[in-house]
Amino acid sequence: MLAQLTELFRRPPVSWWDMLDILIVAVLIYEFLKLIRGTRAVQMALGSVLVLLLFYVSRLAPLQTVNWLIRNVLVYVGFAAIVIFQHDIRRALANLGRAPLFRYFTRAETVDDMIEEVAVAASMLASKRIGAIIAVEREIGLRNYVESGIPLDAAVTYDLLVTIFQTGSPLHDGAALIQEGRIAAAACFLPLTVNPKLDRDLGTRHRAAIGLTEETDAIAVIVSEERGEISLSVDGRIERELTGDTLRERLRQLFRQRRARAAAHVPGTYQL
Repeated sequence: MLAQLTELFRRPPVSWWDMLDILIVAVLIYEFLKLIRGTRAVQMALGSVLVLLLFYVSRLAPLQTVNWLIRNVLVYVGFAAIVIFQHDIRRALANLGRAPLFRYFTRAETVDDMIEEVAVAASMLASKRIGAIIAVEREIGLRNYVESGIPLDAAVTYDLLVTIFQTGSPLHDGAALIQEGRIAAAACFLPLTVNPKLDRDLGTRHRAAIGLTEETDAIAVIVSEERGEISLSVDGRIERELTGDTLRERLRQLFRQRRARAAAHVPGTYQL
């Protein structure tokens, strides 16, 4: 025991590079576990652990046939995993590209395109008197609300937004939530405001949008089914009787303010 302690203290001290090495590995493992959480890869990871455990046991015990079989099968496991989980891998890489570290490199045109698609969709829905709620995440995450709906992870396009809120669509009830420049989910449940000072003619959609913007810093666009009216809710307040052009300009103002705040931290850049 004394000899072991003496040998331990004779080892060179841990350097900053060693600490950085350990930190990077820990972060990579943590991000990997986050990516596979809730996917089929979790079951595959557990199965892989069992196979490796069986392989280790087969080497200790005289199980030559089992050892030979597992050793040859493991050669093809990697290729099989790529084919079986290609969708999950593609989604994981897309999420990595949208991570906060890379969001600083997002171009302003991406936000402008998203604003344009939302404004066009709101105009088309209003002209057809189709009710809708489109909420855009800002600093405060909307993950709890996203998980209450149907996940989409789709590009923001006006035709998809219009399709979501068509009366015959199974996604038309609830809100469509936009995260990091993509439609994260539809048919999401939002909290209703309990503000007694609101106009009595405001329906459930407006109250849900106001409730969301009271609890978060999200921006919510509402289209009234009864009046064909476009409204905008920010910070628990509502702006009514907007046109497609005024909505577009108002959204640009809100995101310009955010770009200015982000640029104060990283000059010349902002987060989506």
